[in-house]
Amino acid sequence: MRAPLRATASLCAVLLAVTACSSTGSRGDDGLSVVATTEILADLVRNVGGERVRVDSLVPPGGDPHSYEPTPADAKKVAKADVTFTNHLLLEEQRLIKAIDANAREGTPNVSLAEASETYGAHVIPLVENVGLDVLWLGLRVRGDGKQRGATRTSEVRLTATAVEGPGKLVAYLTESLGKPVVYFDSGDGLSDVDSTTLPPAAHTHLNWAFTAPGTYRLTLRAALVNGGEEVRLGESTFTFAVGVDPTGIAPTVLGQGHTDLTVDLDTGELYTFNDRAGGTTQDVVPAAQAVIEVPNKAITTVPDDPRFAFLGAPGASVHQLPQAVLGKHVHGEIDPHLWQDVRNARAYAELIRDTLRTADPDGAADYDRNARDYLARLDELDAKVRETVAKVPRQRRHLVTTHDGFGYFASAYEMTVAGFVVPNPAQEPSVEDVRKLTETIRNLKVPAVFMEPNLAQRGSVLTQVARDQGVRVCLLYGDSFDERTRNYADMMRHNAEEIVRCLA
Repeated sequence: MRAPLRATASLCAVLLAVTACSSTGSRGDDGLSVVATTEILADLVRNVGGERVRVDSLVPPGGDPHSYEPTPADAKKVAKADVTFTNHLLLEEQRLIKAIDANAREGTPNVSLAEASETYGAHVIPLVENVGLDVLWLGLRVRGDGKQRGATRTSEVRLTATAVEGPGKLVAYLTESLGKPVVYFDSGDGLSDVDSTTLPPAAHTHLNWAFTAPGTYRLTLRAALVNGGEEVRLGESTFTFAVGVDPTGIAPTVLGQGHTDLTVDLDTGELYTFNDRAGGTTQDVVPAAQAVIEVPNKAITTVPDDPRFAFLGAPGASVHQLPQAVLGKHVHGEIDPHLWQDVRNARAYAELIRDTLRTADPDGAADYDRNARDYLARLDELDAKVRETVAKVPRQRRHLVTTHDGFGYFASAYEMTVAGFVVPNPAQEPSVEDVRKLTETIRNLKVPAVFMEPNLAQRGSVLTQVARDQGVRVCLLYGDSFDERTRNYADMMRHNAEEIVRCLA
């Protein structure tokens, strides 16, 4: 099955920064209407807005913002809102962001808190992946914001395969979480407009890359920026693969290990390779004409005896394949979006929320200033309390093993280490390799406990089983949402600190 070309609906012009808002909201008798994507953001808004605001969270209690799909009721809430807050940095499902930007009333503040909070002192952490494969991990990426080309966060970048040269066929495909393959590029039946895929700006995704015969291949990709029904042509480049043959001499730079993405630069229009070749500690750009991607003979695998994979060849036939590594569709950005796990970042969010509400409701400026002062003081106390509590855990035991990679900011702020997680993104299914590495991590570090997120309990069965096998405790941390026991941000952070002490100290 080919990945469908997604037509993007015409979108209303939106304002993503507070300073861009030129009109004020229509505060009714029951308060300024505010919509936030998550319960955590909604709670921050309530603390700053007080009695002057009426706040709705689109993602319901216990929901997962990584995978939540918008409903018609959500669109109606956004259309009636005086202010809309998202986290973004690709935390929320892209369809939710599109629904918000398509329905937010023109002239009302529509603010991406994680992105705009840096100007208020928020600390951001690059999202670096290192699966440790013994062959290259190859994906697709979009870099740059493309604002000079009219790109917004609801834009898409379309990558289309226009030519393939080589002794066999080249197939790039995604393996979904239940094992279903979705083909993006397939030269075996000729190339056309269906040999394409789309990504949001600043996004990255994983793919399998299969080759049916050894030799040198050249894949030409063309990029275009899609805004509504309009398409702006970007660049085109040809990427070279050495499949089962010596790559030496084909191009100056051989890419054979680490993590590489075939990348579209929205600012320059160029396509090039973007590479993590030292465990994610350094990243570099190598032009397509100067790079050869090595697909060694140790990448040989056999076609599954499954009719869904017939596009690769007969069952049992040999193909060279660079694996997807992370099972399931997994689109993310370059920055870890879970900023609120550091209370100092939540402080920056609160200041940004204050200034946004002042813009939307100038008559309430004094109230918002007073509420914000009180709340910022409470957040300072909370930050100190979390720091003091976590400090009770001996340093050699401050290892976090969690359901998904959502606690990097907590670890960085409070001097802990993210030792392991089941999957980088909760929308994925863990692979056999994920489970093996998790088991080894728990065993080698002698971790006394692992941590489950209540809204990911169904996907946490692997973590629970590994913990049971290793004889360690399963404890509870809140990541992206609340539950019936914890209903606000301050309680969530206090619980997380106390639970870490209870289970690790």
